[in-house]
Amino acid sequence: MASNRARRIQKEIADIKNDHACGVSVELFNEEDLTHLKGVFKGPPDTPYEGGTYKVDIMIPPDYPFRPPVMKFLTKIWHPNVSSQTGAICLDTLSTMWSPVFTLKNALISLQSLLSTPEPKDPQDAEVAGMLLKNPREFEHVAHDWAVKYAGAPKRQIAESSGGATAESIKRKAQQAKEQDKKARLAAYAPHETTLRLLLT
Repeated sequence: MASNRARRIQKEIADIKNDHACGVSVELFNEEDLTHLKGVFKGPPDTPYEGGTYKVDIMIPPDYPFRPPVMKFLTKIWHPNVSSQTGAICLDTLSTMWSPVFTLKNALISLQSLLSTPEPKDPQDAEVAGMLLKNPREFEHVAHDWAVKYAGAPKRQIAESSGGATAESIKRKAQQAKEQDKKARLAAYAPHETTLRLLLT
């Protein structure tokens, strides 16, 4: 089973490296250890995180893929579903909604999508969530300032007339992200059905 896990991880790493359009990358901290990885992706457009580079620590558990990878942000980020202190993440794909057919690429893409669709009513960081709900414009400014300071995003002017992160825009982006996530999950099943059957036998 350990060798099956190692082969799967190697295949997933190769898949990410060969898929230049996926928008995420992954590398080993130590060439001899497949269980400790670093994921990297850019902040999505039309968000305070745009242009920033975000790094994620990835630990692969012994019973992967039957349990999800353990991920946390290495790059400090101001987001209601990420601890501003520890980088811990609240995302259902990495917990209750995880499936053995999901991959590291699926997880990183879902994490990138989370930056576009914060869920302040299910927060990891209550202070950040409170700011987003009570003062979305201030949230957008602070999130962008952190993106500039910690993720290397280019500094930009947030127009006063832009409306910032309104409740309506958050709801709209959340719906779009759910649709994208649904497509990604459906797409994830097909190429891994054979692998899953092998793992279960």
